[in-house]
Amino acid sequence: MTFKKILVPLDGSLLAEAALPKAAELMGTSAEATLVLLRAAEATTVPGVDPIEAQVSVVREAEDYLEAVAVRLRGLGVPRVRTSVWYGAAAPSILEAARLAKADLIMMSTHGRSGLSRLVLGSVAESVLRGARTPVFLIRVDDASMQELATRAGAREQEAANV
Repeated sequence: MTFKKILVPLDGSLLAEAALPKAAELMGTSAEATLVLLRAAEATTVPGVDPIEAQVSVVREAEDYLEAVAVRLRGLGVPRVRTSVWYGAAAPSILEAARLAKADLIMMSTHGRSGLSRLVLGSVAESVLRGARTPVFLIRVDDASMQELATRAGAREQEAANV
């Protein structure tokens, strides 16, 4: 099966970025396939204070982050990468972005928490899974995989600092 458009929601965490290698793999060598990186951004503001500056700031930060990830992916040979920042809560933003982009697949990572930790922390992945009309591919990332990702990210940061 070939995918023309894969949506990968990112929140700036290594956990979320764990979905990127599999998404790139599923794109294969198709010249038409596009990887859409999405970040939902929301500013927390204090009542009585104009929220516009905080809103603009979180959107700019999200744009900068996604562009850095896109540049990294292009450097690894993923030719068609688009970025998209939505202002709002994560799950509804992901669902609406997938619909409007006509994504063939939503790919995201999850810790796979259950019980009290999921109840307390909530689950964007579960909300997306329940509300999606687009197929959803969830990648469960365990603690060992997270440690490996953190080690690779640290090496990448060290390499960038040496340049």
